[in-house]
Amino acid sequence: MKKLLFFLLVGLLMSSAAAAQCVGEGWVLVFQDEFDQPDGTAPDSAKWQACPRRNATWNRQIANSDSTVFVRDGALVCRALRNGDLKADSVPMLTGAIESRDLFAFTYGRVDVRLKTNLLAGNFPAAWMKPQPPCAPWPDSGEIDIFESIDSDPRAYHTVHTHWTRRLGRRHEPQSSFNEPVSVDSFHVYSIEWDSVSISWFVDGDWKGTYPKSSDETALSRGQWPFDAPFYIVLNQSVGDGSWAAPFNPDFIYETCFDYVRVYQRKRPPRAQ
Repeated sequence: MKKLLFFLLVGLLMSSAAAAQCVGEGWVLVFQDEFDQPDGTAPDSAKWQACPRRNATWNRQIANSDSTVFVRDGALVCRALRNGDLKADSVPMLTGAIESRDLFAFTYGRVDVRLKTNLLAGNFPAAWMKPQPPCAPWPDSGEIDIFESIDSDPRAYHTVHTHWTRRLGRRHEPQSSFNEPVSVDSFHVYSIEWDSVSISWFVDGDWKGTYPKSSDETALSRGQWPFDAPFYIVLNQSVGDGSWAAPFNPDFIYETCFDYVRVYQRKRPPRAQ
């Protein structure tokens, strides 16, 4: 038994070292969750909490339940499934979502999320980032979408939302959303690299697009770049309402599996003596 625990620990350390090496020597791993807890258990409460139910499409039916969020086979499973007790809760579906708000937030770095989802009409999962409170109301304080998928379309979406892009409609000044065909029902690594001048997206290490900070002071004063503050991570399985993703089918079980989340930051140069 001791030998087994030893080899498991060595394997974990080696995988962490390999993860750090695969993004280059200039990065330091500052947060990770490999979701290696026993099957059926909740994710680590020191890193994650359940997202609250609100009125937006993605969070309107969130349930803090072990049927919607749990660990299985070394991955976090977030589900959306029919509500079997409408007397206890009136929403037709129960959906799973967790966040690192108040537990882990950071400014600038690289995020890798390895995940897969299922291809069903009404599917609406995401791995994304929100600003740590206190902050201005959405979208003025910004949103960074690492990955989104809709319906049965084998395509991944990567977007930022700001006052500039949403309220003023300047989504193409500069381009603020990117998408590409990808087999989202198989595991892929979706990444961002974020610094003080740009946010870039990658899929399995391949660059997909960059949203730069404007050099125009007027654009900046009108909310083009709210990305110089701490952001936290959200992982969720939601379902559509017809506004973007199709209306959900209550007979389906929607499921997204998150294999890991890893966050890196740039190494700081040594101080001059």
